[in-house]
Amino acid sequence: MTLSQSSDNDNPNPLELTAPDPLLPSLSPEEPLNPSERSRLKQALDELNAEAEAEFNAGNQSKAFDIWYREIRLRRVLGDPVAEVQTLGTVGGVAWNENNKQSVQLITARLEEIQQENEAEDSINLPLLKALGKAYEQIRVPGQALTVYDQILADARNQDDMATVEATLKTMGELHMAWFDYPKAAETYEELLAQALNQAQNQRERINEEVAYLQQLAYIYDQDQQPDQALPKKQQLVDIYLSQGNDTQIPALKIAIASDYNSLNQPEKASQTYQEAYSLAWSLQQFAHASEALQPLAELYLTSKQPEFALQVYEVLLQVEQQSYNYYGLMNTYDKIGQVYLDMNNYPQALAAFQKGLDLAESLQHREAYFVNKIQLVNRQNL
Repeated sequence: MTLSQSSDNDNPNPLELTAPDPLLPSLSPEEPLNPSERSRLKQALDELNAEAEAEFNAGNQSKAFDIWYREIRLRRVLGDPVAEVQTLGTVGGVAWNENNKQSVQLITARLEEIQQENEAEDSINLPLLKALGKAYEQIRVPGQALTVYDQILADARNQDDMATVEATLKTMGELHMAWFDYPKAAETYEELLAQALNQAQNQRERINEEVAYLQQLAYIYDQDQQPDQALPKKQQLVDIYLSQGNDTQIPALKIAIASDYNSLNQPEKASQTYQEAYSLAWSLQQFAHASEALQPLAELYLTSKQPEFALQVYEVLLQVEQQSYNYYGLMNTYDKIGQVYLDMNNYPQALAAFQKGLDLAESLQHREAYFVNKIQLVNRQNL
């Protein structure tokens, strides 16, 4: 039994070599392997794979790929395209990681050939399509992988197989995310969210899925810098957590929502939401989140030319930092207070704040020179 002939004799394709292989019985090409021969060949191929891995781990990459190519050629003889594709994907992934472009190209071409052969068939070979999609992912060809997953998705929809629809959409969403295609990722997860909301299923399961998809969509819209799309997803998450009595998740979300309002030039809503985030975080003793809410709130007041309100916020922030023993935070907050007073030409208060900052800086052995310079600046301006 022989393998198909390469069309390029000058540079033979190692996946298409025709030399007789010692593992194959001396049969005519048309004569199939009997069950015993198939079993022995499968075992031998597993041993070849282990041998290739050992050579690769020993640093003998060229020899390893030669063995892998032989394994792939022989798997084709078994007439099991799924097993061949799985091996192509695994070896192709190794080739990609090693920047072995020639091997990646050869493996890609073989996968495309198998894909074309499958498309010529009348029926859908779902296991083969799934194997092809995974293999294309392994060799980092997202376009081809998504084409295959589109076929799987279309078939699942025709069969009204919602479980496969969901699983395929998840895979496609992850693939879009991996390649930073946020618009496509958003489209996919929006469909998953709608499906989770519409399907009749266990209430807890539905809510868990809804939360997972809302979190993913909020992240996607953040990455794609679409605060108008991210904000309602985060608010939906807040509503779910409130209904569950799960307050611990809310402060961080409120801070993110406030940031979105700020990006959308809605400072009043941003201010209100930062205050809500602080109040809840403080009550939950989430001091880090309380601090994260107060700092941008103070900046909002400064931006809107309301330094007195900013100073009030900084005074509250001092209490938060003291409560959490965050001495670096205290030092930085005194710096902020000193700068606000300095901008207001209130030199005594600026000097007092910078002096407290210096005391902390000396105890921390950090930024001492900065505060010394600030104090000198205040004294010069106060002459």
